[in-house]
Amino acid sequence: MDPSSATPLPRQNPWWRRHVLLKTSLSSELSGAVGDLGTFIPIVLTLTLVSHLDLSTTLIFTSLYNISTGLLFGVPMPVQPMKSIAAVAVSELPHLTTAQIATAGATTAATLLILGATGLMSFFYSFIPLPVVRGVQLSQGLSFAFSAIKYIRYNQDFIASKSTTPRSWLGLDGLILAISAFLFLVLTNGFGGDNHTIDDNDNNSLTRPQRRMSKRLRVLSAIPSALIVFLFGLVLCFFRDPSIINDLKFGPSRIQLLKITWEDWKIGFLRGAIPQIPLSILNSVIAVCKLSTDLFPDHELSATKVSFSVGVMNLVGCWFGAMPVCHGAGGLAGQYRFGARSGASVVFLGIGKLAIGLVFGNSFVKILSQFPIGILGVLLLFSGIELAMASKDMNTKEQSFVMLVCAAVSLTGSSAALGFGCGILLHLLLKLRSMECSCFGFSRCSSKTSADEESALIPSD
Repeated sequence: MDPSSATPLPRQNPWWRRHVLLKTSLSSELSGAVGDLGTFIPIVLTLTLVSHLDLSTTLIFTSLYNISTGLLFGVPMPVQPMKSIAAVAVSELPHLTTAQIATAGATTAATLLILGATGLMSFFYSFIPLPVVRGVQLSQGLSFAFSAIKYIRYNQDFIASKSTTPRSWLGLDGLILAISAFLFLVLTNGFGGDNHTIDDNDNNSLTRPQRRMSKRLRVLSAIPSALIVFLFGLVLCFFRDPSIINDLKFGPSRIQLLKITWEDWKIGFLRGAIPQIPLSILNSVIAVCKLSTDLFPDHELSATKVSFSVGVMNLVGCWFGAMPVCHGAGGLAGQYRFGARSGASVVFLGIGKLAIGLVFGNSFVKILSQFPIGILGVLLLFSGIELAMASKDMNTKEQSFVMLVCAAVSLTGSSAALGFGCGILLHLLLKLRSMECSCFGFSRCSSKTSADEESALIPSD
């Protein structure tokens, strides 16, 4: 047989190109790219004003993180601030310095890197009960939603980390503006599902009014609503304070290594890393992997891979003063909610951050300080609700009980680690209650599930 006549094999795209292939329209991916900015902007702005974080360095490094994770994971993997470190840095006195924030992020990253390298992270991911994970996700989602409502209803003092006076109805950051943004997002995105997509075979069986409705929903869902709302907010910044145009300076700040002392390592670890490590394990690795599996069943993430990603990002960037970051389930939920379905979405976001960091540098904080907080609250509200809705798959009363107790403790105690511990303990007690108990001197009894117990309460005819 002549080798030249053989049918050539189809050419395979490189893995990184497959990860950024659009799985939906370009407008949807662009809209989803800004879906997590409701949490990103307030924290970055606060750290810049209070702890003198270098905004230019943070934007440049987080842009590289976004591009890398988009190519690596193939899903809209978010890059979010380490929230516990940020909260300690700005709310406790004395405030953490930039060097101490960096050491807190680096030691947290090293811990996750070790857990990933030893296989312990994969062990935790495999054996932590799903109701406990759902409880953590529910508490995080509701926490975002509660914060979002505060952003919408009240003026915010990010430096003091508190709400101030009620927001006025009128104005360039008034309630009417926030409510209008909310209504626009609901009109274009609905409840965030993909029910508007109908196959051609199904479309043939629809009546004419149903086909018109299907077409209208497809048109509305194609609108990059979150991107439009965000860009509109940027435009309003210049109307709220026209003088910021004169304060803009072009070019990035100089990237240089931080001067870190042993005292910085001690304070950063004790005050920043210790409360952050449990949250990073639960929300940045385990919860984000579970949520990714729910949203992208054919693209399951490895807990080891995600753990390595968080570790490498911070062990590179923190030495230069970049903000400590992680992957958050809330950010993934927000980006998915507004249309992100592939790694291309976060690649677009990374390119945007890189352009801003290189062109405007630290002067971009002048613009961020005028961004309408009500609009950020609306974006954050959708992210929180999307994350909380991941808990809808609890099918038994036992699962719901564990999840709700875990969520309640997490919200009341302001600690995901505390809620996680209570959830694990409760899950074990329920399993112990229903296991075989001959070893305790009782008659031999088989294990019962909550469904068996519930059916036993129903009287027979």
